[in-house]
Amino acid sequence: MHNGIFCCVRSGMSMKKYFSIVFVFLFTLNVSAQESDSIMLRKIYTEILLNGKAYEWLEHLSNKIGGRVSGSKEAEQAVEYVTGIMKQTGADTVWLQEVMVPHWVRGLHEVAKILKSNQAVKPLQITALGGSVATSAEGVTASVIEVRSFDELKKLGADKVKGKIVFYNHVFDQTKINTFEAYGEAVRYRWYGASEASRYGAVASIVRSMSSSLDDYPHTGAQGYNDSLQKIPTCAISTMGAEELSNTLKEDPKLTVYLKFNCSMQDSVKSYNVIGELRGKSKPEEILTIGGHLDAWETGKGANDDGAGVVQTLELMRSLKSLGIRPARTIRAVIFMNEENGLRGGRVYASEAIRKNEKHIAAIESDCGSFTPYGFGLEMPEEKKVIIRNWAPLFRPYLIWNFEIDESGADISPLINQAKVPGIGLIVDSQRYFDYHHAASDTFDKINKRELLLGAAAMASLSYLLSTYGL
Repeated sequence: MHNGIFCCVRSGMSMKKYFSIVFVFLFTLNVSAQESDSIMLRKIYTEILLNGKAYEWLEHLSNKIGGRVSGSKEAEQAVEYVTGIMKQTGADTVWLQEVMVPHWVRGLHEVAKILKSNQAVKPLQITALGGSVATSAEGVTASVIEVRSFDELKKLGADKVKGKIVFYNHVFDQTKINTFEAYGEAVRYRWYGASEASRYGAVASIVRSMSSSLDDYPHTGAQGYNDSLQKIPTCAISTMGAEELSNTLKEDPKLTVYLKFNCSMQDSVKSYNVIGELRGKSKPEEILTIGGHLDAWETGKGANDDGAGVVQTLELMRSLKSLGIRPARTIRAVIFMNEENGLRGGRVYASEAIRKNEKHIAAIESDCGSFTPYGFGLEMPEEKKVIIRNWAPLFRPYLIWNFEIDESGADISPLINQAKVPGIGLIVDSQRYFDYHHAASDTFDKINKRELLLGAAAMASLSYLLSTYGL
């Protein structure tokens, strides 16, 4: 540049004219890059929408293998299947990363009944929460205390709670447009509910399912015991069952509830993260991680949570390879194991990345279901958000417009927190997600092929830009 200034002065060109030429040159370069990127994104979307394989892969994962709770034979089958698909995508390298995972077994189907004081009996739809201890062989029968918050429970105290079943009837906040906000408020009753009930002497706990819909599908999920307190059996009740139990309690406060389930925690089991790479051509040491989690609660088929994220990640790899795109930076697809009840896959991956002193430029996760994508959550410093938001015009033709939410994904959270890697989450229309989340209704028939492929195309497009320009 200094030589250019010297030359322009010697030639009699004014500084003003010189900088005008430089500005036009740089502006032209930028416009040219934008046009080139726009063409590439169009190619990615076209390839995936016309030739995408994600839908058929998900059909097999959901219907031929099904629920894939960590440590199960179904999880083992899923690892084998996904490893084969990763190789089919054309990944340069595919390998398995060993992960020791908890092995919780549900056992025989749970039973729950309302026993009214007039001897009438009503069945209830429940499901044991992940990690729960079993009831005794005879089951548990006790009076019920209904609360809507931990504050209500604390005010009741041990005098009114001891020997009873605590029923957390916390209703999803329907005013929350982002349903994950409502979930965030409700899920603490699932996670802490059993231990908080035990603190006051309860013999079991029931939590209203984390759902915005009124149906008869109980939603399971992980819960966490406080090891300093007695571990008591805990389960989720369907939202319709919660309404029925609440209304019946008002009519008959002396009713009791019978619970019986047979779950157990067994020894940890060896499992794997499935990893594949497209090696970067100019900066291979810089890594972009993308992924979803393979494990799923066995109450359903794990189609939306998170089979969708798994096959979208695989589709991303397939489409870039099919288009002949050799990324500048390495794109690494990670199919994580054990997000649902331990996050062991994400933790092992982050630990290994740190141990190897790997340079990760960003991590992207899809774990919000297969629904219509409309943005990316950005969990990173503001100056890096600006870089990604500058690409927003490229995504507008595909109705990807929201880059304002500070959310990413659970599996990549250890990488974000421990290695300070920028995190990104695919944002989708979540209004139906909690109809199916952790429930028997999470089945393949709920998947819309076009929505699923649009999510894969959005992830592939952002991955292309990040691998090209870095962050």
